[in-house]
Amino acid sequence: MVVLAAEARPWEEAAAVRGWRLLQLAPVEVTDAGVKTVQGAVEEYKKHTAVDATRVYLVGAGPGAAAVFYLAARAPEMWAAALAVEGSPRAAIDTNRLFAANTQWVPVLWVSSALERPAMPGYNLEPRAAGETTLGQALEWLGSHQRDPFPAKVDCETGNPELARCYWVEMRKLDFSRRNDVLGSSRVRPGSGAALALGGFGFNPGAAGPGLAVSWLPENYQGPLKLGDRIVAVGGTEIADGRAYLEYMNQANEEKRVVVVIQRGKRRERVETRIVLRRREEVQTARVQAEYLADAREVLIISRGVEELRLTLPHYWVPCPINWNGTAAGTADAAGCWAVAEGGRVKRCE
Repeated sequence: MVVLAAEARPWEEAAAVRGWRLLQLAPVEVTDAGVKTVQGAVEEYKKHTAVDATRVYLVGAGPGAAAVFYLAARAPEMWAAALAVEGSPRAAIDTNRLFAANTQWVPVLWVSSALERPAMPGYNLEPRAAGETTLGQALEWLGSHQRDPFPAKVDCETGNPELARCYWVEMRKLDFSRRNDVLGSSRVRPGSGAALALGGFGFNPGAAGPGLAVSWLPENYQGPLKLGDRIVAVGGTEIADGRAYLEYMNQANEEKRVVVVIQRGKRRERVETRIVLRRREEVQTARVQAEYLADAREVLIISRGVEELRLTLPHYWVPCPINWNGTAAGTADAAGCWAVAEGGRVKRCE
């Protein structure tokens, strides 16, 4: 169990009861760099500890929850299932890089007290109310899932060639000029992406007011906020709670200077800052759907924006012909890694 949380003790006890190994990491930023950090830590851990690769679970609590939604979609082949406790997927959605198709085989359980949840069509999400699910029940849910390294059907979307692998399919070269209207985008659509230029901070959108309670700050934070602060007004608009803050920011559509009122203990402080709009990334994406047809013993590939693929095939699928966008690409006659360019012939990876 890989846990993104500042406090490890409750997770250590829960893991020990179940005989699970625990890798506790500090919450990471909801970025591709954060994904690489977690990937590196997991790979390093595996070098020194025996791990069942089909039963690796991801957990994030509070400030670490947002990264769970992101990691499940950006590196799905790592996880059997994922659990987010409180927090919100909003930061992951606002990256503009959250693709629902990638979570086809990574169910995400979100245990939250939030009364309102953002729409995430197609994302493999199971929301539960916090009062209806104990920690033990959530971990039992995790343990009921096991990762199949070779699911018969894979759906994968990305705009970053460094995060372009889903199970046995890896997009090696992207070419966005290669269109295919059959495959749309599975992107979870973000809101305005507006944020306050106060540095990164975390909060529970379901927490009671007054104002928005700051519950997490990154290491070496240099901004004006402190843990426990409450943002009670932005630009002259009172902020009742976390949901009101999200609604306010989601409606912001221009960058401008604003005054933020912070409740710090019994004092109120005014901070001048800006509303900034997130620069959208990965506006263009590539997507591939690959399926092993057991009856025909054939791999069928449909793609857009992809020039070259690598396929890692298990011994119980081969030999099998490869068909990519209606063109026969030859036959993979042995297990292992095979490379193929669209319109070309399949060959052993170099």
